[in-house]
Amino acid sequence: MLVVSAGNTSGWRAAADELAGSIARAGASVALVTASASREVRTFALTDYVQAHAARRAAVRGIEEHDPRAIVYCSITAALLWPRPGAISLDSVAAENRPGRHGIWQRPVERRRLVQTPLVLAWSERALAPVAGRHAEAVVVPVPVSAEPSDADSRGASDANSRGASDADSREIAAVTYAGDPVKRRLGYVLDVWRRARRPGETLVVVGTDDVAAGDGVERGGRLAPSEFHALLRRARAFVAAPRREEYGIAALEALAHGCLLVTTPSPGPYPALGMARQLDPRLVSDDLAPAIRVALDDPPPGYAARAAALLEPYRREAVDLTVAQRVLPKLLPGFQAG
Repeated sequence: MLVVSAGNTSGWRAAADELAGSIARAGASVALVTASASREVRTFALTDYVQAHAARRAAVRGIEEHDPRAIVYCSITAALLWPRPGAISLDSVAAENRPGRHGIWQRPVERRRLVQTPLVLAWSERALAPVAGRHAEAVVVPVPVSAEPSDADSRGASDANSRGASDADSREIAAVTYAGDPVKRRLGYVLDVWRRARRPGETLVVVGTDDVAAGDGVERGGRLAPSEFHALLRRARAFVAAPRREEYGIAALEALAHGCLLVTTPSPGPYPALGMARQLDPRLVSDDLAPAIRVALDDPPPGYAARAAALLEPYRREAVDLTVAQRVLPKLLPGFQAG
């Protein structure tokens, strides 16, 4: 099999790596090709065109080198100008995230690709909602979280609530927020609500960007390697998010997996962690995050970490591997049997 990664963000590169890993663990031969980094251009429509061309060149190269039986394009953008039909792994569709002139050419091409593909690998149940069934067969194949269930469970095992006083006391950081794109993540708003919500001695650590001024109650975490980010989450009580829209939100899912309480705005987009946050404690989902932050820090609901771990079971690597082995590869490689 050939996995084609658009490669335009670190998140998509990681997602392609995870998918290729799942395919290999199932016993199939797999090669991964990544598109070259694209130049920055002014509009969404042109950005997608440039990235789609880069993905096409990578796919052509991969096909010539590996002669694959099947292809998976990682992102709808990577599939728009495909040289050969293949499965499509996607977090969302242009029908939702490229309205008006922003998706003037992407939306009609997308409609054709979603019918022509042999299989859609949707990252969440809501990823295909905007196209309302007008697509080929689909299987939910999330990008898995890295934290293992024991990470959250063992820390809360000494308390029946899995978020008892001992666990809270061991977490010296009040909150963490991810702002890889400060505008998209509404970092200015997050800092504003934190100033209103925080109490003396409480700190918010901002990661994913250096474009933030450290000050009273705010610490600059910068750009962290995944292992460093996970270690930080294990020290934090809450994770604060206010994206303009969220296609997937792996950072929020990782935060839940590490036992953080998720405080978030009801942002548009597939955003699977939002549904989990509402199930776990609807008080923590609000357009005004200041009171929600205080609830998370002062009145955490009982059993939060354990209930979050249960909701995350389909997002564990073991569960994703099983789906790939049983539902994806037999469809794309007729006669395949998991090794």
